[in-house]
Amino acid sequence: MFNYGREHLDALRNTYPEKFASLNSIFDTIHRGASIFIGTACGEPQYLVRELIGYVGTQSHRLYGAEVVQVWTLGVVPYADVRFKHNFRHNAFFVSNTNRGAVNEGLADYTPLFLSEIPELLKKRALTVDVALVQVSLPDARGNMSLGVSVDIVKSALENARLVIAQVNACMPRVYGDTFIKPEDVDFIVPFDEPLFEFSELEPDDIVQKIGKNVAKIVQDGDTLQVGYGSMPNAVLSNLSGKKDLGIHTELLTPGVVSLMRAGVVTNRQKTIDRGKTVAAFCMGTSDTYEFIHENPDIEFRPIHYTNNFNVISAQRGMTAINSVLEIDLTGQATAESLGHVFYSGIGGQADFMRAAVRAIGGKSIIAMRSTSTDGKRSRIVPFLSEGASASLIRGDVHYVVTEYGIAYLHAKNIRERAMSLIAIAHPDFRAWLVDEAKKYGIIPRDQLFVPGKDGEYPEYLEAVKSTGKGLTVFLRPVRLTDERIIKEFFYSLSDKSTYQRFLSAMPFIPRETIQKFSAINYKREMVMLAMEFGTDDEKIIGIGQYIMSEEEHAADVSVVVRDDMQNRGLGSLLIHHLAGIAMREGVLVFTASILSENRAMLHVIDKLGFETEKNMSGTECAVRVLLGKI
Repeated sequence: MFNYGREHLDALRNTYPEKFASLNSIFDTIHRGASIFIGTACGEPQYLVRELIGYVGTQSHRLYGAEVVQVWTLGVVPYADVRFKHNFRHNAFFVSNTNRGAVNEGLADYTPLFLSEIPELLKKRALTVDVALVQVSLPDARGNMSLGVSVDIVKSALENARLVIAQVNACMPRVYGDTFIKPEDVDFIVPFDEPLFEFSELEPDDIVQKIGKNVAKIVQDGDTLQVGYGSMPNAVLSNLSGKKDLGIHTELLTPGVVSLMRAGVVTNRQKTIDRGKTVAAFCMGTSDTYEFIHENPDIEFRPIHYTNNFNVISAQRGMTAINSVLEIDLTGQATAESLGHVFYSGIGGQADFMRAAVRAIGGKSIIAMRSTSTDGKRSRIVPFLSEGASASLIRGDVHYVVTEYGIAYLHAKNIRERAMSLIAIAHPDFRAWLVDEAKKYGIIPRDQLFVPGKDGEYPEYLEAVKSTGKGLTVFLRPVRLTDERIIKEFFYSLSDKSTYQRFLSAMPFIPRETIQKFSAINYKREMVMLAMEFGTDDEKIIGIGQYIMSEEEHAADVSVVVRDDMQNRGLGSLLIHHLAGIAMREGVLVFTASILSENRAMLHVIDKLGFETEKNMSGTECAVRVLLGKI
């Protein structure tokens, strides 16, 4: 408990004795058909709710037709019980475990709204609140009480309510920011101490850790983060311990954010707005979380119309929104609200942040999600959203999608590229099905190449940063299924001479079938290694090395091509050495190649490899054998 302030509560009792009435007399003032607002989630005034239900249970004739309005409830929702169907009708802005059954059985209502819109709707009386039941901290010396863990739309609700009933609870932390209300703003004060609701996520498993590591590749030092609802985004935070000077501007503050603040990872030093402050609208956590935020000058809670304001979010340099969805289809539509016809959660503030973040300088929006349902029986990447599902995020909203199998970047990609990017990060058990469905509905071409199963899984462990003997540092990685566009751009960037030397013929036009053979490969039988300049975000290829296992036992045909402006810098030799290391682990002992005799640069590379080589000149070509086991 945060006991400081009890003497001030006594002072309020002496100054405003009429505000300390009995509960029965307080509830007697609520008229039939009233709209009753209840504080959000962990800020729910449990005692007031229990007593109200008890009051109606004994005097049901005193209150009929009331609507109970709430953003999110963690309680048992007694007002949705069929026994009280004539007294209460529950109306939620967000569906949770505790009211999901009632909503989907038609015993309660769900109102889909962007949370950022609600304060203005309350002000305009488009949404009415007659009575607000809220929970606050003990007062300070001036009598001001903090809304503590729940400011969100609670501040707007009590400002527009006819009647405000506040449960003063010594367990409610006093949080700085726009959280304080004056005793004059409250009609009745009900002191009652009880532990706040606690909300703790499951410990992240191996899959979540893999997702978190992939998200960490996108988050940069100095970024300002928003973290959405659910175990996934919160667990992702545990993988950001190696980052520096992160900021927080979010709707929901979680234990994961607190952990990063304690570790010094979140400093808020580089925020554009509210520098030095972690800003949130409400908190869902444990008693340890509440102790941390109590009178913490580094934390400010603000109403939802500030935290979720488009202009505020987009003004934060490096704003990065991390959220999760229930399902995403191959075109990029995603639902965070429903599983088919079943209402599962709500709109919340996800779209507010996802849309505003990408308008910020250096801003990013990230969907972090498991590739399958938790039992592994259903792919969460699907050809089309399930019938009845809502499109919480439309195709233009989605930029990064992250699963345990990698990262898909969808922004500015056409439908075919989006589909192939998402298939590449889907669970391997469902990729062949997704390809078949995508071909069936014309989402991807019917001649699209695809290697199913383990042999087609991207071998991330082969990624490497290496330097040539001539001082060129490059990022080497295996080709991905989604690299068709950049491979095409690379080949068309080559001079006619380089193209001729690579393909041993003039290639003014390079068919898509040829390009596909470089991007859709069986990693166990062949390898295409791409070289990119290191330290740039530009996904442009400067060299390609390839080997394909041949009919000869323990042998593979190898080829290398380097962009003209990068030739003679040691890249060709580096690519062959890197490929040789990979090939030898697969049992390859010999590289074979056909090189034009006029291609003296490549022949020189072969001579300098350090392996024993055999050459056989025949006309315009030289047949080369590189004995990988012999140096």
